[in-house]
Amino acid sequence: MKKNILWAIIVIAAGLLQVTWLEKLKLPATGNTLPDLMVLLVIYFSLMEGPERAMFTGALGGLFSDVLSNSVLGHHILCYVVIGYAAGRMSSRLVTYHPAVKAGLVLIASLIKGFLSTAISYIQRPDWPALHELAANVVPGAFYTALITPLVFWILGQLLRRFTPAVETEA
Repeated sequence: MKKNILWAIIVIAAGLLQVTWLEKLKLPATGNTLPDLMVLLVIYFSLMEGPERAMFTGALGGLFSDVLSNSVLGHHILCYVVIGYAAGRMSSRLVTYHPAVKAGLVLIASLIKGFLSTAISYIQRPDWPALHELAANVVPGAFYTALITPLVFWILGQLLRRFTPAVETEA
């Protein structure tokens, strides 16, 4: 129970950081490029706890992202849940201890999320410049998100270790 409450607090805090404080960390060359903390959370929980927790993280984080942005409800939920399922299924088949593997997985997940999100937006508004969105925001944002992966994963690991008691095994 305590672990689930901590998980919900982390997801909600990341959503709040994404829309408030992270706005100050935009890359100067692009204007709208931000790291995607929800992708980081989805990948972290898919690696550490499996596809179910990753999909719940994607659903809660996507709902939070949909409510705080002016997009159609379900747009971000779909993207994050698909990423959570795929990454969770793949994580059992990968050696994911090395930070480069984690950053690569985050890069691929960010690109997939960006392509899915852009495709959904383009289907809803065909006159929208989808290729410009991909080139100006999705690809740089994916690299930016992958760049901060080791730091965010370390912070999450420390938080979860500190506030979640270790399970004692009987000898």
